[in-house]
Order: sequence, then structure tokens, then C-alpha cells
Amino acid sequence: MKWTMKALMRQYPRAGRLEWIGLRPARRAPLTTPETVTVDAHGLVGDRYAGRSGERAVTLIQAEHLPVVASLTGHDRVDPALLRRNLVVSGINLYALRKARFRIGDVLLEGTGVCDPCSFMERSLGTGGYNAMRGHGGITARVLMGGEIAIGAPVNAALEEVEA
Repeated sequence: MKWTMKALMRQYPRAGRLEWIGLRPARRAPLTTPETVTVDAHGLVGDRYAGRSGERAVTLIQAEHLPVVASLTGHDRVDPALLRRNLVVSGINLYALRKARFRIGDVLLEGTGVCDPCSFMERSLGTGGYNAMRGHGGITARVLMGGEIAIGAPVNAALEEVEA
């Protein structure tokens, strides 16, 4: 079989898993970490960014990148709350979903791009935190269909293309 780039980009070895949920109730306020969250057309209910920008309604980071960031900053481990992302996902390459539709449980999201770090990472992770996060900041997504998601929910590519 001849593999086209389009076909290769639609192949995922397995489903991922939602590992962690974080809601930012206010600027610089401590995150809350519920077991479940309601997702509506504007984002995660209870998150300060819900309703602001559809392109950045949800932020996601790769669980497998957390030990890399910890290593680069000299920490034993990095608490996802320090990184101020909404969802931590394992087992599926988020970068491959940055311009794709995907499901977390029954919720349908569309990747809108990468989630670059901000200067707050210097405070959270220490000197060099910003550069340690570069390339490991995760992705942003918009909500196409809301619902309820819970830790442990499967993460699957929807295999529907997104216009560039």
C-alpha cells in the first residue's frame, strides 16, 4: 500500500486518555482540579477564559512532556497546575491534533494551534522556565460540541479535516 501524507496524518496508534483537569477561576488564582467538568460552546464552565476567545477556549498539554519540562528546569516533577493549562492528556500526540478534530469522551473539539508559553513560566518554574516550555506548551482548541468530560475519558482523533 502506498501511503500518502494525508493518510499517514490520519493514523493514530491508539486512543489517548484524559489525566487531569484544571480550571482557572481568575487571573493568577489557584487552579481548581475537579474530576469532571462541563464543556459548553464557550469552553470549560468555571474557567476564566470560557466565553472569551473561541480559538483558545480549551488548552491542553501532553502528559509525556511534563517529565521533560521537569528535567529541563531541574525539578523532580512538575505539577500541571503550575503550567495553567486546562487538560492533561496522555497516550496520543497532541501536536498531531493541533489542526484536527478530536473527541474527549463525547465532547468534540477542534485544534486551533500550539499553546506557546508565557512569561509567567519564569515565575512558576524558575529561571529558564519559559524556554523549557517552548515546544512543550501543548495546543489550543475550540469547542464544536459540548458535554461532560471526566478524568479517564478516552481521547480520539475524529478524523475530520480542518481547513487551514
